[in-house]
Amino acid sequence: MSTNSKITVLVAPLDWGLGHSTRCIPLIKHLLLLGCKVIIAAEGLQKKLLKTEFPNVIFTDIPGYNVKYTKAKRFQSLKIAIQVPKILIIILSEKRWLDNFVKKNKVHAIISDNRFGLFHPKVTSVFITHQLLIKAPFSFLEKIIQKINYRYINRFSECWVPDEKGAVNLAGALSHPAKLPEIPVKYLGGISRLNQQHLDNEYDVLIILSGPEPQRTLLEEKVLAQLDHFTGRAMLLRGLPGAAEVLTAKGGVVIKNHLSAKDLEKVINQSDLVISRSGYTTVMDICKLQKKSVLIPTPGQTEQEYLALHLHQQGWCIAASQEEFSLVDSIAEAQNFNYRLPNLKMDSYKEVLSKFIQELESNIE
Repeated sequence: MSTNSKITVLVAPLDWGLGHSTRCIPLIKHLLLLGCKVIIAAEGLQKKLLKTEFPNVIFTDIPGYNVKYTKAKRFQSLKIAIQVPKILIIILSEKRWLDNFVKKNKVHAIISDNRFGLFHPKVTSVFITHQLLIKAPFSFLEKIIQKINYRYINRFSECWVPDEKGAVNLAGALSHPAKLPEIPVKYLGGISRLNQQHLDNEYDVLIILSGPEPQRTLLEEKVLAQLDHFTGRAMLLRGLPGAAEVLTAKGGVVIKNHLSAKDLEKVINQSDLVISRSGYTTVMDICKLQKKSVLIPTPGQTEQEYLALHLHQQGWCIAASQEEFSLVDSIAEAQNFNYRLPNLKMDSYKEVLSKFIQELESNIE
């Protein structure tokens, strides 16, 4: 394994929640282990999060997509549709940004986590996604969206899918559609920055909030109201890195704005039950740590709704709705649910990355 590579890699996660950034953390760590020079393109909360993990890595600012959500689930698809022109403009903008960046900086590879504009004809460009199939309310619309999705993906050199390759997988039809993109597709296996530890339980339930506003706050308000009457041991993790506001709760409830990866790993391992969004990165973390969970999709986010149902059907989690969420009822259901948790290896990405860097090195020698 090379420890002094000549390769410079630009890594750019999407700003649609923190999940794209957190799942890039193991990839960045392995690139650094291979001796690569890594440049991270991010802004806002994504940049704050990644800077805590990689204080000595070079960062560069890149405009985000800044997608807005509604309070009402029934209007969410319309809200996203209205923002499509803005998203297309941002994709063009980030393409111009990349062209200028490559002119001024020597870059051997680009790893774009779901940023459609970050491909370059003269630089090996990788697109990371678990959504080769993007779920939509109607099948005809799903087919149209997939064609558009592949039109962008096929502009890259390779597509990397963070999921297991076989029948036992995390994302189901999202990552294993009937038809794949034209470019080479490599399955990275599940990716998590966390590791399983066998620790004594400190919490009956750990509640992890995440995802876009205003839905994050709406769920938080509902959870806080129910925690006022909770008699067990609980931690509420608000998912707000850099926030200065301090919240307190009654009894055996601990509230944190954010935790480092090391501390998050510890509290998940110390918790009997995890309640969280069904964001894909969170799903990968929970599966790797073999934790019982209740997953609450962000209202109107079809990907999360599909994931929660898909995993519930496999016995890997309980799917719950935000509108009808009850903390007490969820804990009771989890105690009686027949969990059949998977035992996934979740380190295949290391081999993919190592071979990728070796190929790049052989091309510049």
